[in-house]
Amino acid sequence: MTKYKAKVDLVLFIPIVGIMLGSTLLTVILPLKQPNQTGQLVGFGIAVLMIVCTALCIQLFLATYYAVDRGMLIIHGGWLYKRKKIPVASIRKIEKTRTLISAPAPSLDRLEIFYNRFDSVVISPEDKAGFITELTRLNPEIEVV
Repeated sequence: MTKYKAKVDLVLFIPIVGIMLGSTLLTVILPLKQPNQTGQLVGFGIAVLMIVCTALCIQLFLATYYAVDRGMLIIHGGWLYKRKKIPVASIRKIEKTRTLISAPAPSLDRLEIFYNRFDSVVISPEDKAGFITELTRLNPEIEVV
């Protein structure tokens, strides 16, 4: 099995994580100014929830990878996008794209994989050249645009 790490774009990572950490900081500070204890407890509960959400968001960026194993392309996008398997033989075309659609691709430097008749998925392997080379070695019919 060959694993390809996903490229992480700081243009996406920093604003998203920054906003979440900033919101978390506010949910920690604001309860301290509450005059009653119930307001403080609720505020701290929300802060804990925000910390968990931030950790899950960071995990989405860092745990995304793509693997090629026994003729299958396996896409794993953290806890949210669990192991999609695509037969390499069904891949028709690979095209470079900078689309903003939601995808298991934590970068704007993306590849769109077209497979079957009408299906596609957007990914962002760090080693795009090696990734494309391996797929075209397994399926020479793939059109690379």
